[in-house]
Amino acid sequence: MEISGLNIKFLTGVGEKKAAILNTELGIQSYEEMLYHIPYKYIDRSKIYKIADLNPHLPYIQVKARIRDLKSLGAGKSLRMSATAYDETGELELIWFKGFKYLNSQIETEKEYLIFGQPSAFNRKLNIIHPEIDLFEKASHLLSGFQAVYPTTEKMKKAFLNSKAISKIQGAIFKNINGKIPETLPAWFIQKYRLLYLHEALYNVHFPESPETLRKALFRLKFEELFYIQLNILKLKYKRKIAFKGCPFPLIGDYFNTFYHQYLPFPLTNAQKRVIKEIRQDCGSGKQMNRLLQGDVGSGKTLVAVMCMLMALDNHYQTCLMAPTEILANQHFTTISEMLKDMGIRIALLTGSTKKKERTEIHQQLADGSLQIIIGTHALLEDVVAFNNVGLVIIDEQHRFGVAQRAKLWHKNNIPPHVLVMTATPIPRTLAMTLYGDLDVSVIDELPPGRKPITTLHAFDTKRQEIFKFIEQELKKGRQAYIVYPLISESEKMDFRNLEEGYQKINEYFLSKGYKTSMVHGKMKAVDKEEEMRLFVTGETQILVATTVIEVGVNVPNASLMVIESAERFGLSQLHQLRGRVGRGAEQSYCILMTSYKISNDSRKRIDTMVSTNDGFEIAEADLKLRGPGDIEGTQQSGLSCNLKVANLGKDALILNEASRIASSLLEEDPDLQKEENTVFATQIRRLFKTKIKWRYIS
Repeated sequence: MEISGLNIKFLTGVGEKKAAILNTELGIQSYEEMLYHIPYKYIDRSKIYKIADLNPHLPYIQVKARIRDLKSLGAGKSLRMSATAYDETGELELIWFKGFKYLNSQIETEKEYLIFGQPSAFNRKLNIIHPEIDLFEKASHLLSGFQAVYPTTEKMKKAFLNSKAISKIQGAIFKNINGKIPETLPAWFIQKYRLLYLHEALYNVHFPESPETLRKALFRLKFEELFYIQLNILKLKYKRKIAFKGCPFPLIGDYFNTFYHQYLPFPLTNAQKRVIKEIRQDCGSGKQMNRLLQGDVGSGKTLVAVMCMLMALDNHYQTCLMAPTEILANQHFTTISEMLKDMGIRIALLTGSTKKKERTEIHQQLADGSLQIIIGTHALLEDVVAFNNVGLVIIDEQHRFGVAQRAKLWHKNNIPPHVLVMTATPIPRTLAMTLYGDLDVSVIDELPPGRKPITTLHAFDTKRQEIFKFIEQELKKGRQAYIVYPLISESEKMDFRNLEEGYQKINEYFLSKGYKTSMVHGKMKAVDKEEEMRLFVTGETQILVATTVIEVGVNVPNASLMVIESAERFGLSQLHQLRGRVGRGAEQSYCILMTSYKISNDSRKRIDTMVSTNDGFEIAEADLKLRGPGDIEGTQQSGLSCNLKVANLGKDALILNEASRIASSLLEEDPDLQKEENTVFATQIRRLFKTKIKWRYIS
């Protein structure tokens, strides 16, 4: 039975309306998708409490009690039903805000009920809001031990699709299919690695027989999910290494050596030397390089990129660097032109703003080979941009580009150029393995000498005047400051008001002291945004008030202060990226995280992490643990969805390592999965990754 083809709406107890809500809220249409809606926790329902033992700090509990005095209270929006539950030790109030008709028909005063819910207190009186109630004589099956609790939404709860209803639907599916879930791993593999069969694993995830069986069931599902991701990505990596030759770079010649010995702006760190060596080996191997270069903000990735470009030039190839924004492309152009100004190398910049005459010249020089280095934005992807012989493509902040866009650069030469992808977003090892497992990874994990670590401080909103005075002190020293507001969504009126009100207050305070302010946000026209940024970059304004549009790539060495308003509303990696806008000069820099007094535990952990460390990789790991991979930027464009159903990259690193090891050993013996005993793997990969395989050859 192919459970992926069975529509949930035809299942008893679901129907059209509930099926539509399951689809819009959770993306569930089939039996299979429903079975992979995994519980997020389990509650021990073997224990029955006495009412006298309850307190409002307990998690979900259950009591055996009778119910009396069912009555309605209030009117209109505050209409509710109330009843009293009692046993021999005390009383407890039960409250419902909906489902009144059902309650009136359900509750019989002389019967005993199993009452389940979370205790709370109101006016010093203990209550349970929206308890689940079942006649005790019929509820013995609920006392079997662990009960699954499912993630639901407000819309689902309103349609009576709460956790209990989801559990009933899961039970109905198992009854309907009667043990016929097709296995997705070969029998020999299941036996060799002592895994549960799929039907047994799925059943025990929803209806655990014991804690031990639940552990084995979760392991089987997590392992399989991560194993197939690794098998797919490593198979493609292996295939690409065989299938694609690269532009040969046998020489390290005059360009590279002259720059290294005469024009190096500062000595290379050991990490930079190691990375350049890895890239040299790749480009000299005769195979096409596909490498991801990770390095924290300010670690010297651009210098590594320049030295790789010179390697290409020494071997008579052109090279290009593509950046996601005009500001960043301009910045790269200025930096690289300055580094190479005495070397007689022809460099050009191509963006959407390049004038037609200049654009025509650039196209001509690229085609005849006289232009050696081109730096640009998406403009480089246009079909009219034809290279004479491009040998190396460098892509900066690659999560800003879709895979299909990057593929266009890849096809700009008969022999695919080497590809170096750079990112300042530190990627935890587990995420790198699942997202970029087909790329070789290099890491620059030390800062150049002379860089002082940024001092990060946490301040409450009430201290704003002191913070303004601190900013003023920095400005008096000739420095500049960023003040960032959380415009999470451009449609959020409250955020926008906060930004504008904040800008007004900042102006009121600082204009009188003789300081000027720029403002940048996503609703502005591109030309206005560029102008405001230019004023700050050139030092004509001393303060830049902005939303997160400044997160990537603006380099103002004179800016020594970053103030982040409502810092509790940002993710950890975003806070780290923003902090990286300062600390680019030799002066001591500061990052001040402003929050209200009332912040959640998770927010407090994020703020504490930021204050305690500057290490991007440590922060990325903490971020992954706190919020899971979610849609970490780029995952949707990377050609591999990181939307894991069961596994958690923050917690399941050991399972991922094991899955990767087993996938590698399998591919060593059968790289194309053509052996008869491996046909299940090949079929499953086609089913899981059918729309994505084509692009994975491209970084």
